Amino acid sequence: MNSGARTTPAGSQPVKTELWSRVYSRVGKYWKGLAAAVLLMAGAAATQPTLAIIMKPLLDDGFSGTKPYYIWFLPLSVVGLITLRGICNFFSEYLLAWVANNVLLGMRKDMFERLLGLPDAEFKRGDTGRLLNRFTVDAGNVTGYATDVITVLVRETLVVLALICVLLYMSWQLTLIILVMLPVSVTIARLFTRRLRRINRDTVNMNAELTRVVGESIDGQRVIKLFDGYEFERGRFHFVSSKLRRFAMRSATADAAMTPLTQICISISVAAIIAVALSQANTGTLTVGSFAAFMASLAQIFDPIKRLTNVAGKMQKMLVAAESVFTLIDQTPEGDTGTRKLDEPVRGRIEFNNVTHRFPDADRDTVTGISFTVEPGETVALVGRSGSGKTTLVNMLPRFVLPDTGNILVDGVPVEDIQLSNLRSHLSLVSQDVVLFDDSIAANVGYGTIGDANDQQIRDALEAANLLSFVDGLPNGIHTPVGENAARLSGGQRQRLAIARALIKNAPILILDEATSALDNESERQVQSSLERLMKGRTTLVIAHRLSTVQNADRIVVLDAGKVVEYGAHAELLAANGLYASLYKMQFRED
Repeated sequence: MNSGARTTPAGSQPVKTELWSRVYSRVGKYWKGLAAAVLLMAGAAATQPTLAIIMKPLLDDGFSGTKPYYIWFLPLSVVGLITLRGICNFFSEYLLAWVANNVLLGMRKDMFERLLGLPDAEFKRGDTGRLLNRFTVDAGNVTGYATDVITVLVRETLVVLALICVLLYMSWQLTLIILVMLPVSVTIARLFTRRLRRINRDTVNMNAELTRVVGESIDGQRVIKLFDGYEFERGRFHFVSSKLRRFAMRSATADAAMTPLTQICISISVAAIIAVALSQANTGTLTVGSFAAFMASLAQIFDPIKRLTNVAGKMQKMLVAAESVFTLIDQTPEGDTGTRKLDEPVRGRIEFNNVTHRFPDADRDTVTGISFTVEPGETVALVGRSGSGKTTLVNMLPRFVLPDTGNILVDGVPVEDIQLSNLRSHLSLVSQDVVLFDDSIAANVGYGTIGDANDQQIRDALEAANLLSFVDGLPNGIHTPVGENAARLSGGQRQRLAIARALIKNAPILILDEATSALDNESERQVQSSLERLMKGRTTLVIAHRLSTVQNADRIVVLDAGKVVEYGAHAELLAANGLYASLYKMQFRED
C-alpha cells in the first residue's frame, strides 16, 4: 500500500477497495482449488431447498396412500440428500482450508522477508509486540476471515436464492412479503458496520500492547521481583486487559443488537405470512403440503440470511487485520544502491571523512565533522563519555546508520557504492549484547553463509576462543543446545562463543563494541585473550568503556559531544593530560 493510501481515513472507500483487491488477488492465485470449492458449495446448497420441496408430496400424497412407493422413496431421498450435502461440505471446507493455509504461508513469507530487510532504525522503535502480533494473529485473521467470507457469500447466497425460488413457486404472494422485509434487515446490518470496524482496529492495537506488556514481564521477571514492581506491572496489565474487555463488550453489543432487530423483522414477516396463508387456504388456492413446504423453506432461509448479515463483521475484522499486515509488507526496505564489490583480497583500510549525523527529533548532532583513518591491520579505539557518538560512528561502517554529510571509505571505495551483502561479508562484530540463537553451539558458531563449516573448523574456532575445554565437557559437545537467549551459558562463555563465530567468518575488518564491559575480571581476562587472537592481522575498531583494554591500541580517538577532541597513542594522550587522561585517572582510582 502506498503512503498516500495509508493516510486516507480508515473508513474511506479507496482504502477498503484496495485492501479487498490485495487480499483476494492472493486468494485468486489458487483459483482452481477455489473454483472446485465453489462448485461443491453449490452442490451442498442445492440439497437444502430439495429437502423442503419433499414436504409437499409427503403431506399431499404420502399420507393419503395414493402413492405407496413413497414409503421407501421419500426416506431414502432424505438420507441421500443429507449424505450428498455432507460430502460436498467436507470437500469444500477442505479445499478452502488448503487455499487459506497456502495464502497464509505466502503472506507470512512476504512479511518475514520484509522484516529481515527493514532498516536498523525500524527496530529501534521497540514495537516488538506489534510486529509479533502481525505474524501470529493478524495474518491468520486475514486468511481465516477471507475464506469465511467466501464461504458465507457463496454458499449462503446460493441457499437463499434457491429457497426464494422454492418460495416463489409455492406462493409468490407470501414470498413478496419476505422480499419486502429483507432490505430492512440489510439496512440494519449496515448501521453497525462502521462501528465494528473502529472497534476491531482498536482491539488489534490493544492486543499488540498486551503482547508487549506480557513479554516485558517475562523478560524482566527478575527486575520485577528485586525492585518490587508487582503492583506497577499489575496496573499495566489491568489497564490493557480492561481496555480489551471494553472493546470486546462493545463489539459483542453491536453483534448482539443486530440479532434481535433482525428477529423482529422476521417475526413481522412470519405474522403477515400466516395471515395471508390462512386467507388463501380458505379460498382453496393453497394446500397443506404447499404451505408446509413454504414454511419449511422459510424456516431454512433465516439461518443463511443471518450468516449473510453477520458477514459484515467478519469483513471488517479481515480489513483491519489486512491493513496491519500490508502496513508491514509495504514498509520501505533497507536501501541498497551499491553496485560495486570490494577487490579481493580486502586490505581493510577505513576512512571517515567529515562525517556528521543527527537522529530524527534530536536537538543536536550525534557526531559532527568526524575524520580519521584506520590503516590495514591497525587497531583504533574509540573512547569517550556515554552519548559521545562512539556506537553511532561504528554503526555507519556496515550502513546500519547513514551519515547526513561526509562519507566513509573502505579500501578507497565509498560504502554507499558497495553492495550491502559484499560490504557486510567483510565485517565481523562482537558486542556487549551478544545475540545467540536457540540452537546448538555448532550452529551458532557456524551461523549464516558459512553455516556449512565442518566440525573440525568449529572446534578450531572454539579452541582459539578459549572455549573448547568447556564445550568438550558438555553432554553433547558442540551439538549441545545453548537454550533461549543462551541462558545455559555464562556471560563470558557467550562472549567467547561470539568471538568463535567471528573467527570462523575470518572477515578482514572487525568491530568490537564494549565486548568486555559487562564481565567480571576473570571472565574479562579470558575474553581479552580470545580477542587478541581474533584481532591479529585484522583492521579493528574498538569501542571500550574500560580504558585498560585499549592501552595497546595503535591509536585512540577520543570523542566528546560528537566531536574528536584528542587523537593519538595511549602514552601520548596521557602525557597531553586532556580528557583521555582525566577519564583514565578516574577509572584507575575506581579500580
